[in-house]
Amino acid sequence: MEKNETNRDRLTPAEIKNFEAMLLAKRNEILGNVITMESEALRRDRSDLSNMPVNMAELGTDNYEIENILGLMDSERKILVEIEDALIRIQDGIYGICEVGNEQIPKERLIAIPWARYCVACARLMEKGIVTKKEDDGYYQSYYDESANDI
Repeated sequence: MEKNETNRDRLTPAEIKNFEAMLLAKRNEILGNVITMESEALRRDRSDLSNMPVNMAELGTDNYEIENILGLMDSERKILVEIEDALIRIQDGIYGICEVGNEQIPKERLIAIPWARYCVACARLMEKGIVTKKEDDGYYQSYYDESANDI
């Protein structure tokens, strides 16, 4: 146990079950969203277009909407990967532990982002590029990125 962590900070089995339920619910919600977006973007009925003159403005709008939906789908898929990883961390007994600092992620953060990998401080360092991750035998090691000196 880290010196800053107390038993009070640790997640109870009941809390972990609640977070697992939250993750599963969010996964189901996103899967529903992705299916809806796919059908909207990729299964549009364009049979009427073959008989109509081509309006370049409408085609541009349609293409923009499809690209926007595809971008949203990509974002949703990335969150799905994070959710799946969080469910694996639950199975492995390491859910809620910051992958950089090895400390308990505050419950408030997990409530807001149940798939969070990092505490707020480490997430900020990662966003600034001061701490980055590199995989080495499945463990994340933090190291100082010298290119981030101007931060």
